[in-house]
Amino acid sequence: MSPDKRSRRARTPKKTRDDLPAQSRPSSDDPHEIVYFRRYIGADSAPGREYLQGLPTKVRATMSACLIAVAKTPPKRFAGGGYWEAMHGSMTGWFEVRVDGPGRTHHRLFCRLDYDAEGYDKPLLVVITGMSKPFRTTFSEDDYAAVRELGDEYFAKNPRSLN
Repeated sequence: MSPDKRSRRARTPKKTRDDLPAQSRPSSDDPHEIVYFRRYIGADSAPGREYLQGLPTKVRATMSACLIAVAKTPPKRFAGGGYWEAMHGSMTGWFEVRVDGPGRTHHRLFCRLDYDAEGYDKPLLVVITGMSKPFRTTFSEDDYAAVRELGDEYFAKNPRSLN
């Protein structure tokens, strides 16, 4: 067998920044901006912000720290340590921040990621709403349906309704 005369090195030119396709929308690899959904049907309220402000100080601080860490990482690469979890089943596409509070109460903040919001250069980590439940109980399908309904309201218009 004769030796191969071709070089082992690829002869394709290196790509330069000008050769790469232009980014037309925010990437899931970019740091995210934390925003709060503001309802535009009926009352002018921000369910996620209002829920967060009503929590005990330690729970609110833990949830806020988690949101900041997730937004910086970005979310798909964040190892949540039990605080940031992707949801499954009927809640696929949703994420929740999970923190246990005093009195063995579970507090949940429901979030979505948005890469198509008009007027934003960064992708968004959108806090939609939150709910609490007693220890070792589950939310009902009606509870999750109410959360999904708020998410549908958020995505119904672009530019988004944010607070």
